[in-house]
Amino acid sequence: MILKLWYLPTVMRITLTTFFHNLREDERGLSGVVVAVLLILVAILAVVLIWTFLGSWIRDMWDTITQQSNIASP
Repeated sequence: MILKLWYLPTVMRITLTTFFHNLREDERGLSGVVVAVLLILVAILAVVLIWTFLGSWIRDMWDTITQQSNIASP
């Protein structure tokens, strides 16, 4: 029993190393997940960039539209 406990860290390390090595080498189903994550990140980046560069222009246009609609109403 003591001998099994003595070898336990070595066996655990070999088992975990083998598991992670096989996980890295296995590429089945990985590309779909990677593509989905990249598409989400690109969409978020596009929204942030549009809002950063065009946010003030959109806000000014909205204010102009709402002011004109308030003037036109009786």
